Amino acid sequence: MNRILIVDDEPAIGWSLGELLDDRGHAVKTAASAEEALEICRRFAPELILLDVRLPGRDGLAAIPDFRALAPTAPIVVMTAFGDLDTAVRAVEAGAAEYLVKPFDSAQVTTIVDRLLERGATATASAPPPGGLVGSSAVMQRVFARVALAASSDLPVLITGDTGTGKELAARAIHAHSARRSGPLVAVNLAALPPALVEGELFGHAKGAFSGATARDGLFASADRGVLFLDEVGDAAAEVQARLLRVLDAREILPVGASAPRPVDIRVIAATNRDLAADVAAGRFRADLLHRLRVFSVEMPPLSARLDDIPALVAHFLSASPGCGPLQAASDGFLAAVRARSWPGNVRELKAAVDVAAVIARGGTLRPEHLPPPIPGAAGATIAGGTNASAQGVATAEARLERAIRDWVAAQLGGTAPREGWLHEDFLKAAEATLIDEALARTAGNRTAAAKLLGLDRSTLRGKLPRG
Repeated sequence: MNRILIVDDEPAIGWSLGELLDDRGHAVKTAASAEEALEICRRFAPELILLDVRLPGRDGLAAIPDFRALAPTAPIVVMTAFGDLDTAVRAVEAGAAEYLVKPFDSAQVTTIVDRLLERGATATASAPPPGGLVGSSAVMQRVFARVALAASSDLPVLITGDTGTGKELAARAIHAHSARRSGPLVAVNLAALPPALVEGELFGHAKGAFSGATARDGLFASADRGVLFLDEVGDAAAEVQARLLRVLDAREILPVGASAPRPVDIRVIAATNRDLAADVAAGRFRADLLHRLRVFSVEMPPLSARLDDIPALVAHFLSASPGCGPLQAASDGFLAAVRARSWPGNVRELKAAVDVAAVIARGGTLRPEHLPPPIPGAAGATIAGGTNASAQGVATAEARLERAIRDWVAAQLGGTAPREGWLHEDFLKAAEATLIDEALARTAGNRTAAAKLLGLDRSTLRGKLPRG
């Protein structure tokens, strides 16, 4: 049993959280304000605190230092319905261990509470500044929390996501509020380097390494005491992958033509739009290097997964656009046209389109006719149609499926005494039943056609159907 303090001015949330955690055997106290919670904290000695941000009287985040003083070892989970990067920044800078966005379900709460209580220590983080990461959608709030946590450590980070989703912005945000913020951030796109020059550019070369060569530092040496951002790391050649692995393991580099290694003090943040796990399976990428790069990961969502952020993104781009007038804004029609279009280049493509529209509007309000046409060769002009729209739809559906599976697992493991050895079997039963039902529905109940669609023998399908 652990002592948990819940601080929330909404009675329904305080009651439901209290019931949930009480049922799991914890001793729970609730408070409706920071002031009341601090009084309880003095005599209750909580081992974990669930703290709302917006409270009557004193702000929850502003009270964190006082909670820290009274319960220095108790992890603090910040709860908010107004999640954005600034809130995440303030939360982790103040010392929050976790950042929970409302509305949340019981599985999310119990997973976080169990993990923090098992760890028995506070996980604090230095949060990144906004720096171009814009959005208030749930998916971006999760990104903000991951970026903030990544900034709190010195571990290698792998940032994944489609082209144009903001991977370098995330890397720069991590660096800007990490312990290495005073050191350099050196960025290199491995896909843009000529193969013959990659090793020299990364590791440098010694005098006489080749005809006419003078001693020259590479990018690893330039990033000493800072961060090296390796963009498109999935495109690195096999020889370069081997060299990267050695640097990460030994923390030293061997310039081309040198006889002795040189120590370096760097943090590596890598990014890719490739499926590196699939590349490992296909023999195109080293499994050991992937393990070393993906110690901590951040996934940047495609624009299609964060359409609610479009108004904020457009406003942000207008504020920074060189062609934008001081009072220029986007009309509802322009925003609707942006939402309706497919953006294969994601946020980067959207920014370019807003820049063009700002120039065409000549200081006036942006309207649908100011939106430039889709980039030639990018299939699918709107989300409703086109090859690219279909591909994006599949990718989005797969992302939703992955999230649904994770939520299902969290819900199944949220019980007080989950039995062992059942999870895989129960999931297959649940998924298989839905899959068979859908196949039968799409073939009008024709079992032969459904079996063919599923890739099963008709007799196998018959055996999986309910009897009677």
